[in-house]
Amino acid sequence: MSETSVASGQFGQYPPAQRTIIHLSDTHLLAENVALGGRYDTEANLRRTMERVVELGLTPDALVFTGDLTDLGEPDAYERLRTVVEPAAAEWGCPIVWVAGNHDERPALREGLLGLEPTEEPVLGEWDLGGLRLLALDSSVPGWHHGDLDDAQLEWLRARLAEPAPLGTILALHHPPLPSHVPLFDILELQRQERLAEVIAGSDVRAILAGHLHYSTSGTFAGVPVSVAAATCYTMDIGRPSLSVNGMDAGQSFHLVHVYDSTITHSVVPVAGAADGDYFTPEWYERMSRLTRAERLEVFSRKPDKSGSTNP
Repeated sequence: MSETSVASGQFGQYPPAQRTIIHLSDTHLLAENVALGGRYDTEANLRRTMERVVELGLTPDALVFTGDLTDLGEPDAYERLRTVVEPAAAEWGCPIVWVAGNHDERPALREGLLGLEPTEEPVLGEWDLGGLRLLALDSSVPGWHHGDLDDAQLEWLRARLAEPAPLGTILALHHPPLPSHVPLFDILELQRQERLAEVIAGSDVRAILAGHLHYSTSGTFAGVPVSVAAATCYTMDIGRPSLSVNGMDAGQSFHLVHVYDSTITHSVVPVAGAADGDYFTPEWYERMSRLTRAERLEVFSRKPDKSGSTNP
């Protein structure tokens, strides 16, 4: 039995995930790899992140980057982004979902990443991932850092949600429709959120993916789970009082999104690794795969008898 077949087996009450998405955010690349803020090597941090993604040893159904792909919207920065990310996606044969953020420039993004006319039109997208519908919105506002969704986008979204998808819908946008305990982000939040709530009410939207905050967090919006992925470039050190939170070159991570029939999980994967315990190996799982459910519980779940006596 191969490692792949063992990994896809059912060891508990949930069958394997139907779809898998890698959710990354806020790469903030600069032309000629200039250090962001004079201190952050954003390209090196992205390369380390992609190496970690490849180490997962899986074939995702999509790579989703929720905005602030570049810091200044420079064409060279978008080209550098493609150079780092596209080889892995090409090997997996999966789409890359590029979402516009407040630091991006729509014309350069449209031309450099999508091969479209370099206009100020919102960057929207729709993907059918084997019955799972993924919709990308553009919450960027040209000339500003706060977010908003105009009437045309909301009508575009409403039209697509009119017919449910077999596995439901996931939305991806940059500005999360959530509050932040870090006050500066409230200034730059998604405006007029009630309009988005009205459109998705009663629809098949199962999850919302976002970025912007540079730290991982989650919540609900209009009854829909929202998952915010931290940045690959630098993260916000939220282990400080909220009024003194600042960036740090540590704690980078991305999300591993598993879509099940009844739920969707969002697992935070740290980019920085460490030596593991070397106990749970493919061979261990292979042995477990040969056991019945009751035998697995007996071998792995039962606690040892601390008294030394035999259980009645």
